[in-house]
Amino acid sequence: MKTKIYSLLLALSAIPVFSQVGINTATPAATLDVNGNLKVRTVPTSPTLPGYQILAINTSTTEVTQVDPQLIWNSGTNPTLYAAKKSSGISLLSLSLFPSGFRAVNFLAAERSLGSAALFSDTDNTYTIPSTGVYAIGFSFRYGTGLQASILANSPGIGILRNRAGVGTIIDSRAFSGANLILLSLTISETSLNSVYSLQAGDKISFGLTGSTALDAGFLGSSIGSFFIYKVSN
Repeated sequence: MKTKIYSLLLALSAIPVFSQVGINTATPAATLDVNGNLKVRTVPTSPTLPGYQILAINTSTTEVTQVDPQLIWNSGTNPTLYAAKKSSGISLLSLSLFPSGFRAVNFLAAERSLGSAALFSDTDNTYTIPSTGVYAIGFSFRYGTGLQASILANSPGIGILRNRAGVGTIIDSRAFSGANLILLSLTISETSLNSVYSLQAGDKISFGLTGSTALDAGFLGSSIGSFFIYKVSN
């Protein structure tokens, strides 16, 4: 009789048992349902991205699922990204909040090459910072053909202006450079700015020229300007 009982127990032990286990919950809703926080003491580092999955939590069900990293990488364009180029119809705008000598280029939302038109205002030709953080900004401008007779008297160049709560501040600038070629003094009237800047939500960014009183408006018709801006960090 004992032999039969042992045989029955051995047979039962070989049958897979499927159940749900709950920790801090009497009603588990998954194979393992943890009602509480989780600590993992050691996590190996992946040497490469391909061949691995990312674990993510469903904010609705709190269930952990795996996500292909490429889905995150290709999730879409940075919503703060904006780029525009103006190669005709350039004029320089002057506002009372601008520092002396600074005049903004009349970029328009219709001239954007990337980004949402809602980020840029045609009213004051500015990009509005959507959220506080660090932004990468690039601005380039070619005045006329890029090579002019000397216009260095007032150190003209390009500048990036930040309007914060009605106060205009030039956060970066670069002058056009000059060259003396024996009998002819020339100005290389093409330059660019590329850097990162800490900005606050609501700041308005303008792109323009500094020392503009020395510039001949007649050359603006053959000028070209472009800029890009996007958030890189909080």
